[in-house]
Amino acid sequence: MIMNKKLIGIGLTVLMAASMLAGCSAGEQTAGANSPGGEDGVFTIAYAPNESTTESADARNGLAKDLSETLGCEVEEIQASDYNAIIEALRTGKADMAYMGSQALALGVERTDLEPIVMKAEDGDPEKAIYHSVLIASSGNNEINSIEDIKGKTMAFVDPDSTSGNLVPTAEIIRAFPDDALNSDILHTNGDFFEAVSFSGSHQAGLQAVIKGDVDVVPISDQILASEIAHGNAAESDVKIIHESGAIPAEAMVVGEHVDQETRDKLTEFLTSYENENYFTDVIKLPGARFVACDMSDYEEIIELNKIINEF
Repeated sequence: MIMNKKLIGIGLTVLMAASMLAGCSAGEQTAGANSPGGEDGVFTIAYAPNESTTESADARNGLAKDLSETLGCEVEEIQASDYNAIIEALRTGKADMAYMGSQALALGVERTDLEPIVMKAEDGDPEKAIYHSVLIASSGNNEINSIEDIKGKTMAFVDPDSTSGNLVPTAEIIRAFPDDALNSDILHTNGDFFEAVSFSGSHQAGLQAVIKGDVDVVPISDQILASEIAHGNAAESDVKIIHESGAIPAEAMVVGEHVDQETRDKLTEFLTSYENENYFTDVIKLPGARFVACDMSDYEEIIELNKIINEF
């Protein structure tokens, strides 16, 4: 599927767990090589820390139960420590499917033959299968009102493999300071561009760090920011957006190379028709969203941008 959307306004021209789980129960599909769950009979979905909240755990379990009926075997989830752990789980077959952002996908294709099958889209509209990275500061910080004000301040990126929490904001900052000859190493080294720089581990943790005054600036997905405010974990008045990126292709469900085509087809049909609103509100962080079919072509520009950033 090729969508007509402008990916990341910066463009390429700017930068040229879990233990093993029990198998299918009696009456379900027998475990084995031909089972969607593989040898142990369990189909495993991996999620990143950004989906680790009380609300999302219940919603994820709901999807696992529904998908189990479609696949005819047990479906379980694992909570990975980070995106690298997810990629490794897919590579080794410890996970069969995973939900990940586009930079994690870009890193993953360098290590294993994964494939995106669906991506989230607002209102189920393929043209809206995008989101943005925003830089935020405390609303009470009068020294920071735009991206041009962040030099010399303290910054907490989200995770090295986060699209909206690291890759895109890194590129946006490089573009905003053309005379500083910046690169990724400079932006991630204490005392070079920022007074101090760190990784928060999750969008939610970064948001709280800014609110508490532990750091001056953090990047965050605009959809996660809206979700945190909607769930009462932050007040809209706590922070201010000082910069917004161009459009980023939305997160995807990807499958490992060991997942056969018949199972991929079942997964795509199930996910594109899935209507559990709790799942999209609490896990996907976008009320009213649905999954739409996608393929690797939707992520080509992010893959190329990732290569360019990592070459510096």
